[in-house]
This record gives sequence, structure tokens and C-alpha cells, in this order.
Amino acid sequence: MTKKQIHLGAHFPGVNNTTVWADPESKSQIEFDSFVHLAESAERGLFDFFFLAEGLRLREHRNKIHDLDVVGRPDTLTVLNALASVTTKLGLAGTINTTFNEPFELAKQFSSLDHLSDGRAAWNMVTSSDAFTGENFRRGGYLDRADRYVRANEIIDVARKLWDSWQSDAFVVDRERDIFGRESEIRAVRHTGPQFEVEGRFTLPRSPQGHPVLLQAGDSDEGREFGAAKADAIFTIHGTLEDGQKFYSDVKGRLAKYGREHVDLKVLPAATFVLGDSAQDAVEKADHIRHQQVSGKTAISFLEQVWGQDLSAYDPDGPLPDIEPSGDVSITRGRARHGDPRTIAQQYRERAEADNLSIRELIIAMTTRQQFVGTPAQVAEEIDNYVQNNASDGFILVPHITPAGLDEFVDKVIPELQDRGSFRTEYAGTTLRDHLGLRHPYEQREGVRAS
Repeated sequence: MTKKQIHLGAHFPGVNNTTVWADPESKSQIEFDSFVHLAESAERGLFDFFFLAEGLRLREHRNKIHDLDVVGRPDTLTVLNALASVTTKLGLAGTINTTFNEPFELAKQFSSLDHLSDGRAAWNMVTSSDAFTGENFRRGGYLDRADRYVRANEIIDVARKLWDSWQSDAFVVDRERDIFGRESEIRAVRHTGPQFEVEGRFTLPRSPQGHPVLLQAGDSDEGREFGAAKADAIFTIHGTLEDGQKFYSDVKGRLAKYGREHVDLKVLPAATFVLGDSAQDAVEKADHIRHQQVSGKTAISFLEQVWGQDLSAYDPDGPLPDIEPSGDVSITRGRARHGDPRTIAQQYRERAEADNLSIRELIIAMTTRQQFVGTPAQVAEEIDNYVQNNASDGFILVPHITPAGLDEFVDKVIPELQDRGSFRTEYAGTTLRDHLGLRHPYEQREGVRAS
């Protein structure tokens, strides 16, 4: 029986509470060599793609710049286009916001990346209803939260019309007959909707993938529905095999209503990893790393985001505050919020009491994402177990050191996965769609069944 193949993305994380930016091994977040190192390591490890997040405004906490944020990074598309010249097979995925950009420019930018990389472009579509972030843009925070996916859906609809407007035989370049392109095969796009009015011809011929691969991040019901309707892969977070299976089953179960099959959407949670010579060695390393990532100051900052007030007088190595959250969600600006503060505070209290945790220990426990800890063989086995048991189709790995943090995984875990028959030993195709086993968008639209 052929085993389900594992898909892997490599995340360049930037400065946040996943990285250990103060570690002597951590290098620049800006210099191009850092991006090249991680991308070349990922391609050497036969990863599906390299992934960049995006920050549109410096996050502020208690009216000061938060030091755990995606900061000081060059423009995402600029970096990815540059990486196209130093890689040959690796997919190039970037997070670009659908709230503060226009569909024509986004369609052109990602089509350009797809052309320049010979079919390796991917767009991680994210939304924002954050007025604080919106202040950096002409329209400010004009978009109601309820409308963010309305706009996102329409942006993708318009982009797809633009990408589809050049027929496959429109670009000719026939010197003898003096024909550069067949005008009859380049359709004008006319779109009128609640968010956009677009009319004109797209400026680029059809790119190698037809459409760049579309990624989406969002665990809400709206986000899951948007992903099932529009995305080729969902970037998600879950911490246990059972939670992963529930999410996987839920989003895959939504595909049929959009005429899509299970193979048309990949589920790729974010995950970190720590490798050791023994299981105990790895556990000790992981504990050390998490304490580097979450200082006492950081723990208090995280807690203040829930309590909505200044908690600097509290000892991070002491118990939780005995006061109730204020309900003020403005203490931290520029960060997505998930859930009611009082409900979260109650969950924190229950966990702290059950495990006798200090503030810092609690924040470490509550903010640790999916993590694989063990020897290379143990980590490979656990990753394989998630994929073979339909808790995911693979993972987007987030190393804690930039840019060399992926090297050990490539050197030690990838061979273990290959020995298990769960991971490629060479790239079978040239495009990112080939790597991910995705059908061409026109095959999906025309109902060609997946092989």
C-alpha cells in the first residue's frame, strides 16, 4: 500500500515569541543572505515551499512598540522575487493582505512571481478588520469585521477573472507573421460588485500554474468556509492528533458544496521542532528554548493582553492576579484577538490551578504551538503519524533560530521520513502545484477527476 506523502513548508518567522532572536546563532532578519540560507536549506530538503509572513504595522503594547513582532523585514514580494533567482524548484509563498490591497495589483504581482519563478508562486490570503493597522493606509480602518471575508472573496473572484482572461494560445510571438499576441484570445474583464468595479484587459499572459497556489490562514467558521471555497491549502494551528483530525474532517467535508475533492485542499498546521540525542535531551532543550522565548517580561505582556490592564507589579514567577479582566482589548494594538477575555482568563485559572503553574509557566504552556520534540527518528514517526491518520497533510515548520534553524531537520529528519516511504527523494515536477499534488485550476473548474 502506497503511503500518504508528507508536504512540508519552511517558515521564515521574523522576530516574535517563536524565535530566539537574542541567541548568538540567530542572524539578521533583513540581510538577503538570511533568506537565501533558509530557502536553500528547504530546497536541499525537498520541501514544497518557503513561506513568509507579513506585518503591516509595528504592534504596540501599552502604547510602546512590542518587541515580539514581525519587524524590520523587507517587502515580502521583493524577497520572494529575489529568491526565485537562487532556487529552482522550491515554492515561494507570501502573506499579502486582502483588506488593504486592490485585486488588479495583487493579481499582477503574484502572476509576475509565478512567471519569474517558472510556476512556483503562492499567495497566503489574510484579512484584517483592525483599525489600528488600517491607519497606515489611505482608507484607514474602514472595514467592519463582518465584511472582511466579503472583501476577500471578491478579491479572489476578480483576481481569478484576470488570470483567466488570457487564453492559453493568446501569447504567440510569431515574428514571420508579425503577431505578438492574439487580441481575440485576450478577454476584457468586467466586474461590478459590492467592493470593486474593474474593467479592462489584464497585462500579463497566463502564468505557468494558471493561478498561483492560494493559501489561507483562519480557524474561525468564516475562515474555514473561505478556505474550502477558495484555498489550495490551509495554514492552521492545532495541538493534538484528535484536534487535528476534527479540523481536517471539518474543512475537507466542506469541499463538495463547491464542486471540489479532498485532494484539492491541503491542511498544513504550523509546527515547531526540537531534536536531541535522546528523548530526555530533546525535552530539556525544548524547555530551555521556551524559557528563552518567554521571558518574565514577555509573560506579563501576554497576560496583560487578556486582562486588559497594567500587571507590571505582579511577579511573573508568582500566581495569577486575583482580579477580573477589565474587558479593555485596546491595550495591545495590531494583533488579532481570539475569544472573550473573561472566558480566556477562566481557562487560564483552571489550568494554573490544576498544574500549579506560575504566570510564566502558564504562558509557556498556553502559547506553545504544535511541537515535535524527540530524536530525529521519534520526530519523523510523530509527523508521519499525524499525516497517515488524517490530522494533516503535512506541516509548515517554524525553526526557532534564523536562518540556520532548519538545517538539522533537513540533515536528520528528512532521511528518516524518506526511509519510512512518506517523503519524496526528488522533486517529481517543476511547479508548486506539482509538489503539492494539486490539480490545475482549470481541471478543477471543468470537473476533471483527480487521479
